[in-house]
Amino acid sequence: MSETIRVALVDDQALFRGGITMLVSSQPDLEVCGEASNGAEAIQLAAATDPDVILMDIRMPVLDGIEATKAILAAAERRGGKIPRVLVLTTFDLDEAAATAIRSGASGFVLKDAEPEFLLAAIRTVHAGNAVIAASATRELFAHFDSRPAAPVAPARFSELTSREREIFLLAARGLSNSEIAAQEFLSEATVKTHISRIFGKLEVRDRVQLVVFAFEHGLV
Repeated sequence: MSETIRVALVDDQALFRGGITMLVSSQPDLEVCGEASNGAEAIQLAAATDPDVILMDIRMPVLDGIEATKAILAAAERRGGKIPRVLVLTTFDLDEAAATAIRSGASGFVLKDAEPEFLLAAIRTVHAGNAVIAASATRELFAHFDSRPAAPVAPARFSELTSREREIFLLAARGLSNSEIAAQEFLSEATVKTHISRIFGKLEVRDRVQLVVFAFEHGLV
């Protein structure tokens, strides 16, 4: 039997939460472990229910989704063990708040008017540790709301990458998949996956979206 993915839903609109709850609960491999109507409630919910994936609205009363995301991820890191994946719910595909949320640790965003099957696929994809939005879309989002310093400098931990790891890092940051990197670098997909895992560890990033954030903010792409 496959693992059940525990989903927490955070949105200030009760009707929207009800619809998403019905959709998620209809899937045999997904379950809604709780709901919250603002960011402050979301922090309490995450601590109490330990969700795998959090669907997080950005614009909410009391505390917004960006600050809630920061607090939830920071608490999970202090606690150790599982860190939930946060999927931001937004109305616009080029949303400055979504860009800020991703910089704050969210693993991607989903439009509120997305097709139901896309949302379900996004939950499963992000739970598996993969990017929900393509690296190219992430770069477009950041380029639209460019807040990099004039002369960004790569942190010391980037120098810990081997020359091969740097090559693979740059290809991944450009949006190439493991299979595409393998073909270009004449490696097996398993070897590429191992390199990617080591890169994540050395750069202290959780997934490919955060890898793109790292590359973009430090002027590496």
